Formats: sequence, C-alpha cells, structure tokens
Amino acid sequence: MTHTRGRTGHVAKERPIVSTSVIEDPTLDAADRCDRCGAQAYVRVTLATGSELLFCAHHGKQHADKLKQVALQIHDESERLK
Repeated sequence: MTHTRGRTGHVAKERPIVSTSVIEDPTLDAADRCDRCGAQAYVRVTLATGSELLFCAHHGKQHADKLKQVALQIHDESERLK
C-alpha cells in the first residue's frame, strides 16, 4: 500500500483498485468497435490480465493464431455476418 501527501499535508492511504465486473450479456452490438480499425466488433478476446480486446471479423481472423496463444477466452460472433 502506498501513501500520498495531499494539498493540506495530510497523508492518505491509496487503496488498490479491485475490479470484479462480469460481463452478464457477452453479445456484441453496434456500439462495440474494433480496436484495430473502428469497424463493428464481432470478436471479443479476454486476456489473462482481465483486459479485453475487440476486433472486427477481418482483424479477428487475421490475428487468430496469435490471439489463441495469449487469450484466456475468445468470444467469436463473426458467423452473424453469413
């Protein structure tokens, strides 16, 4: 735990941020955009750190081999395009 000194000279303890968010509805929608090009995302990649990457169908397919090596989970909805 770290300590910081505020404007008044008071030492405040910084608490670590803990995220416990859970995706209740994993379905991707039009508001979800590809992190690579900004197109609508159809692939959500969850990393071991808990971070997420979103990809359009094109970039999801293009980077699939590398993503499989680092992903904790891959949620692919690209079949919706057919």
